[in-house]
Amino acid sequence: MKFKKIGDILLLDNSYSKEDFESLSKKHNVKTIMKIDHIQGTKREPVYKILYGSETETVHKENGCLFKLDLAKVMWSKGNNNERLRIAKLVEDDETVIDMFAGIGYFSIPIGVHSNAKEVISIEINPNSYQFLCDNIELNKLNNVVPVLGDCMVETPKFKADRIIMGYVKTTHHYLKVAIDSLNEGGILHYHETVPEKLMDTRPIERIISQAGGREVELLKINKIKKYAPGVEHVVVDAKID
Repeated sequence: MKFKKIGDILLLDNSYSKEDFESLSKKHNVKTIMKIDHIQGTKREPVYKILYGSETETVHKENGCLFKLDLAKVMWSKGNNNERLRIAKLVEDDETVIDMFAGIGYFSIPIGVHSNAKEVISIEINPNSYQFLCDNIELNKLNNVVPVLGDCMVETPKFKADRIIMGYVKTTHHYLKVAIDSLNEGGILHYHETVPEKLMDTRPIERIISQAGGREVELLKINKIKKYAPGVEHVVVDAKID
């Protein structure tokens, strides 16, 4: 049985068998045990089952950051904790950052906590996630993270940034043009994609180049996050757009 502890809630994967959930809750010191079947729609809403307990709201601590969330209402992006900290450490002093598909602040909060960014513009379409984003800005006592409720396709072009994070993996390439158009000269793009292993070194960067409008694209790094499916990788492409 595989599991992930989020605050005081235990998430089991699909391979769980009939367990003594009460004993399991005591062993891991949790109030609720859940299984997330899948995440659906552009608002990334969970389809879930409660196996033990009833409360689904919790506060999770990761990389020195606090995240308040309700696992019945919003997605927790598991397995990306190293990537969240990596990006935060790449942000340079006085940078303006746009965090597209910000969720509850998976990237925005660590950037606010661990960097000296001038401003982090966090765009999120799901009202529930947006509310927790606002709560997490307050919970971590941040004054440089600006939450924006809306569609990234509409809201991103209203801003200019030195660095843009595209931390979403489904149809993300459709948003590349608005992201690149909002990057300052010499800005850095962090573009997430799920890609067959055999296309990993070509398809993501070719998609960026095709939407760059003639601007020069420099590949800085392709970072593997995790296996998404057999033969498919979740990767992040770091690219400089001149």
